[in-house]
Amino acid sequence: MSRAAREPVRVIVLWFPDWPLRAALGAEAEEPAAILHANRVVACSAAARAQGVRTGQRRREAQGLVPSLRLLPADPARDERAFQPVLRLIEAQAPGAQLLRPGLVLLRARGVARYHGGEAEAARALHALLAASGHPEVRLGIADGPFTAELAARGGDPLLVVAAGASAAFLAPLPVQALRTPGVTALLLRLGIHTLGELAALGPERLRERFGEHGGRLHALASGADSRPVVPRDPDPELAAEVEFESPLGQSDQIAFAVRQSADAVLLALGKASLVCTEVRIDLTDDDGQVTSRTWLHPTCFEAADLVDRVRWQLESLAAEAAATGADADEAHRFRGIARVRIAPVAVDDAAHHQPGLFGSGTDERLHHAVSRVQTLLGHEGVVTAVVAGGRLLSDRQQLTPWGERVVPARSADQPWPGQLPDPLPAEVFDPPRPIAVTAADGSPVGVDGRGRLTADPAAVDACAVASWAGPWPVRDRRGDPAGALRGERLQLVDVEERAWLVLHLAGTGASRAEAAGTGAGAETEAGVSETAAGRWLAEGRYH
Repeated sequence: MSRAAREPVRVIVLWFPDWPLRAALGAEAEEPAAILHANRVVACSAAARAQGVRTGQRRREAQGLVPSLRLLPADPARDERAFQPVLRLIEAQAPGAQLLRPGLVLLRARGVARYHGGEAEAARALHALLAASGHPEVRLGIADGPFTAELAARGGDPLLVVAAGASAAFLAPLPVQALRTPGVTALLLRLGIHTLGELAALGPERLRERFGEHGGRLHALASGADSRPVVPRDPDPELAAEVEFESPLGQSDQIAFAVRQSADAVLLALGKASLVCTEVRIDLTDDDGQVTSRTWLHPTCFEAADLVDRVRWQLESLAAEAAATGADADEAHRFRGIARVRIAPVAVDDAAHHQPGLFGSGTDERLHHAVSRVQTLLGHEGVVTAVVAGGRLLSDRQQLTPWGERVVPARSADQPWPGQLPDPLPAEVFDPPRPIAVTAADGSPVGVDGRGRLTADPAAVDACAVASWAGPWPVRDRRGDPAGALRGERLQLVDVEERAWLVLHLAGTGASRAEAAGTGAGAETEAGVSETAAGRWLAEGRYH
């Protein structure tokens, strides 16, 4: 084996601390927050760490330390999408980067160091570039091998250079937990081995006897002999295409005909990469240089004709908005046409996942085409789809999302919601819940006492006699904000007209979320609506 093959390669590691939080919350996030996976903290903000939250803690332990801790689910796809622009920025300065994971990049130091006149100079140039682009938190480490360079980057300094041949001395005082092998680390600690230097002193033979080849690998890491090669990632194919017109075009048919070649180019690039596009962004630049962007989704994948249709629909929507405001617009800045059209795939997928079935899928495609066309006529929020979200009130559990947008529930329906109504749910939901009269046989309003019991049997609901009823059942939503707390009792009633009601009694003390959504705190009571000092009744829904 040659000497060059045995020696570790000088590498640069760029580490972006807390990248999952940066991807989820953005650069301005300063609140205590944490990312959870398998009910454990995998990343936390600086504000959370200042109050004792640490990676690896259980969810309950972290919330016990910081009751106001904001918890977010782990999303590797989101982290990778957010890191792609940063990775392209690094590759523009130093080609041949290897992405270890979102927020951690590996570079061979030789080429970029020669260009900048030294390893430290190259690292400072990379740090200045990333800081100017909004990432001043980046940390860089330079050493023999990726393992040592990563630990150098995590050392706390913006830039740390471990001299060639000094990796063993740098690693010796570090704890064995740096190996990130919990099972082996626990055994080593029981044996009295606490540092990487003590582990390296055991020798590779003894570690191989106990752990096999994995033990030899651990010895190589602890002694600074990590010789893993840098494997540059394949560059992303250029999938976007744009067309620029010599003079602005104002007719949607003209522009749609002109962008057909660009749409074909996008599909050709996707086909060469064995990909299909499921989400696309179309940028329209008008004669004043203003850019109008919109993102379109497809239930399966886009074809060239679909892309042309989306351009035409977006143009017609833009022209309609311009016509509506044209009378008030300045003549010098009135919309006259489009100068540039850019089609950029936002989300792609493996083409093997979108092969047509034996009998085709024409019905879904025709449905998507028709609904998208209606949305163009009625506006972006004119056509919506429903999704079930989490919550205790029925109005909280239904969420409407404009057609073509990715459905992201505001509250996870998978979480436990004590007090929420089990199936079957009412067919008609009142959003917001509307006031309703629930009265006793003598015409007095029915209330709920301090023990959660009705003050009288319900005899009428909505001015109609009650045939049967069940309840009440308590509903409690304890929140830190008293204005957002919910305290009430549910009741089911069936009137003589065979209408089944789900009603909610709200406590009279303090405003509540449902009350504010209904008539509002302090609003005047409608005629016939039962409201006592003990509270009021709201109709959540009606069964059919």
